[in-house]
Amino acid sequence: MAKKKQEDAPKGSPAWMATFSDLMNLLLCFFVLLFSMSTVDAEKFEMVVASLQSSFSVLPSGGSSIGEGELISSGISQLKDFSMFFEQFTSEGEQNEQEEKEKDLKETYEEEALKESEEMAEEISRQMEGYGIQNQVEVEFNAQYVLLTLNGALLFDSGKSEIREDAYPLVDKIGAILTSYGSNIIEIEGHTDNVPISNDKYENNDVLSMYRALSVANYIRSITNLEASLLKSSGRGEYVPVADNATPEGRARNRRVEVKIYNSYSTNY
Repeated sequence: MAKKKQEDAPKGSPAWMATFSDLMNLLLCFFVLLFSMSTVDAEKFEMVVASLQSSFSVLPSGGSSIGEGELISSGISQLKDFSMFFEQFTSEGEQNEQEEKEKDLKETYEEEALKESEEMAEEISRQMEGYGIQNQVEVEFNAQYVLLTLNGALLFDSGKSEIREDAYPLVDKIGAILTSYGSNIIEIEGHTDNVPISNDKYENNDVLSMYRALSVANYIRSITNLEASLLKSSGRGEYVPVADNATPEGRARNRRVEVKIYNSYSTNY
């Protein structure tokens, strides 16, 4: 009996390989797309996932996963993991963007505040030249305030907090300058050197510096119409020196009264 001739196998790749290749290409494109995005809208991403699932059956046909576990073998069980992953990815991107915006805003804020303080310092310097007291008062500024520094020896006798009579004209002119900044917080600080003091009226330098600042503040209140609540005073004692207390010259510089005129950016009611 003659043997039946065996049929030749179909030429080319099996049909299932074409489907498998399409699937792999789609998955590759899908993940390349995901990792190329800097920010992802979670809602739009879910719409893309749903579209791919219904149109190409990408998700229900394979066996890959994100992290541990199977994505396809038990259905689309990790779809929520996809959402969590991209929500976290999006959140981190938005946080970084927000931090950059806050940093830029802070830098702009500080630049504007410094510019305003500089303009205030220039105007105050012009007024002091007009009054002829530019050599008696030091003017500095930063992003918060303009600083006027008065030598304590010009204002007070040693160990006392009452303003000297010959210092009233100087304080009068300072008060006139301050009236131009009636809506700004003004703080007057008293400072001393580190030489101990103790008598019936002032038990230490802290108390003496506080009374000196208060004397200047009260006098300015009495000669101007400045809002009393915006005019503050405080004593800093010996704790904020600007020079070396080991020398007579340094101690003389540390015995001072400072007037801080805050700009509009730093004035909080």
